[in-house]
Amino acid sequence: MKSLGKIYAWVLLAPAFLPLLFVEGMMYPLMAPKTFALRALGLVALALFSYLALNGHAFYYERLRNRLAWLPGAFLAVAYVASLFGADFYRSFWSTFERGDGLLTLSVCVGYFYLLVLSFDRALLDKLIKVAAWVGSLAALYLILQWLETLGSLDLPLIVRPNGRVGGTMGNAAFAASYLGMAFFVTLAAAREYAGGARRLLYAGAGLELIAILLTATRGTMVALFVIGVAMLLVIALSPSEAARRTNDSKTRPSGPERDRLGAWRRRLWAQGGLAILVIVAGLFFVFRGQLANVPFEPVRRLASISLTDGTVASRLFLWQTLSREALGQPLLGYGAEHISIPFDRIYDPTAIQEEWFDRSHNAYLDRFLEFGIGGGLLYIGLVLTFLYLAWRRHKAGERLGFWLFLLAGTYALQNIFVFDTGVTFWLFLALFAGLFVQPEARASVLARRPAAGFVVPAVLLLLIVPVAIQPLRANLLAFESYLYQIADVPRANAAAQRALALHTYADLELGYNAYFMYTEEQIRRLSGQELLKAYENATSILTRNFASFPYDARTAVYLAQVLASAPEGASLDRRFLSDVIARSLEQSPKRAQSWYLLANLSIESANQHPVGAKERQAGYEAAKDILKQYVELVPGSAEPYFVLAQLEYASGNKSAAAERASRGKELYIGGLGAARRAAQYYETVLDLENAAFFLREILRHVPDENAAADLAQIESYLGIGTGETPQ
Repeated sequence: MKSLGKIYAWVLLAPAFLPLLFVEGMMYPLMAPKTFALRALGLVALALFSYLALNGHAFYYERLRNRLAWLPGAFLAVAYVASLFGADFYRSFWSTFERGDGLLTLSVCVGYFYLLVLSFDRALLDKLIKVAAWVGSLAALYLILQWLETLGSLDLPLIVRPNGRVGGTMGNAAFAASYLGMAFFVTLAAAREYAGGARRLLYAGAGLELIAILLTATRGTMVALFVIGVAMLLVIALSPSEAARRTNDSKTRPSGPERDRLGAWRRRLWAQGGLAILVIVAGLFFVFRGQLANVPFEPVRRLASISLTDGTVASRLFLWQTLSREALGQPLLGYGAEHISIPFDRIYDPTAIQEEWFDRSHNAYLDRFLEFGIGGGLLYIGLVLTFLYLAWRRHKAGERLGFWLFLLAGTYALQNIFVFDTGVTFWLFLALFAGLFVQPEARASVLARRPAAGFVVPAVLLLLIVPVAIQPLRANLLAFESYLYQIADVPRANAAAQRALALHTYADLELGYNAYFMYTEEQIRRLSGQELLKAYENATSILTRNFASFPYDARTAVYLAQVLASAPEGASLDRRFLSDVIARSLEQSPKRAQSWYLLANLSIESANQHPVGAKERQAGYEAAKDILKQYVELVPGSAEPYFVLAQLEYASGNKSAAAERASRGKELYIGGLGAARRAAQYYETVLDLENAAFFLREILRHVPDENAAADLAQIESYLGIGTGETPQ
């Protein structure tokens, strides 16, 4: 029993190691393994607890009398009720590979909270703090090495090359920053428990965490740390200090309480100096903000570019404003876990939102209101405020850890205005919250022995690891195999996708998204004949299945419509079904351009079946133009549809109208790959080579594109130019 108790203690601490876990050769190799492991560990921990508790092991059951400890359970209960009445409990429970959140992960995190409340003693809490500190330091070191790899075009072993801003072992810059923003204060707390070289190493680790946060260029965490830092220095700098000054002026060497007062006075002096430095740095930053916004170092550039007109900031403000209205439209129960995409798709506007597909609002509090209604939102806020209250109370009682946990909770509270939780960060938050219920005078007690139940219950819990973690892991590996062989071996890729579906896990939606990207971005361009036909059949099969299973998912409808509309030679196409798919996509997300273009293309294809000059042909083109004009009226600030309409006007023989539409598109153009492609296509068609060259450069600025590069080289060679200037 004693040995099993030690194993149980380490299983309780095991999720603290998860930030270092990643497995290449999977879909989402940096986040998905963490989710699978967290869920499996939760079941193992619960099984061990059940065995120990039912066989007479002592735990701190009295702590559950504290009503503040009921908050996580109440939050979880509201989440389940909201999801039961939401769009789809299945998806709410399981989530997706990419996010790995949902009710299952939430249940594991809350379950861990109660296991830790019942199990924590001071020694185990201290061990958690130390483990989290060392792990956070190593995660920061990894992220810095990743940044150096990117900077120097190196190829370091075990360092994953980032896709965009560096995200370390978390795979996403915002995820990494939000985790490290918490780990920073844990590291400072742990350093006080060591001496000599270990203490210096942890202080260095805290420094690495700050550097890593800066390198992620995540403004929400940087602003949160700055605000918390200023508040901390103000509290220290403005505290009473007369007694300490008298102590410092005395001729005798201070000792005992006098030495403590002298130390406090010195801390105040350091705090005042730190505040002065921060004021100077902040002043210089604002004075030279215009110049700093153009420096090549992204963290400084992103900070300096913060304004209401900045694209990212404007996008977030629009998102919060419109999604808040959506939340108020369904205030009691929300949409259920993992269903923020439903209101997002409804309010999506390509001229106001940068993310084309998104299932979070970039505000954890708004996310909770959207998912779980007003009750869930208030309980989540209550969790954060209770953490702050208990940590401050510990600090006022003279416990140093309370001070660091208060700062950690403050950072968590502020940064979650701009980012959102992952399972890793929410677990750490709840684990430290559980530590605030540790009382030295508490006594452990035992339950009545139930040996038979002590065997059956753990066995059942351990068996649940198969559907919860092992089967999803298998599906994930098969999905990656399908992606890996999409060109080299199409039958193998298709078979892997179908085997993944046959496992009956929650991989369905992402297999559909994966099939869409494989077909539209790679296979349709690089395959032909029977291989292309098989790829098309695989994509339509999976997406059609998801179209029926997830009728609320606008993304599936849009993707299916695009795949159906690009059917290769030899494929049968049910045009009535395609029309139905397009109609649903327009109903669920009315401002998405793809569905409108497909609808217009149906009219054009119908028109092209008639000879040139026929009334039916002209009527078909006019119908297509009317469809595009409706979209222009719906989204008047978007440049892309003007170029599409210009192409159609030109094809109809109305060159002056085409030029007018294209001119309006140029006026509205502020960037964007889709608009650049449409514009380049139009200007190459009408042989306006200067404008074509400009928009081809715009395409290459967004993505590497062999065809665009080849066209640009020919045009520049013909014109003898390469300036990249905007055409007049």
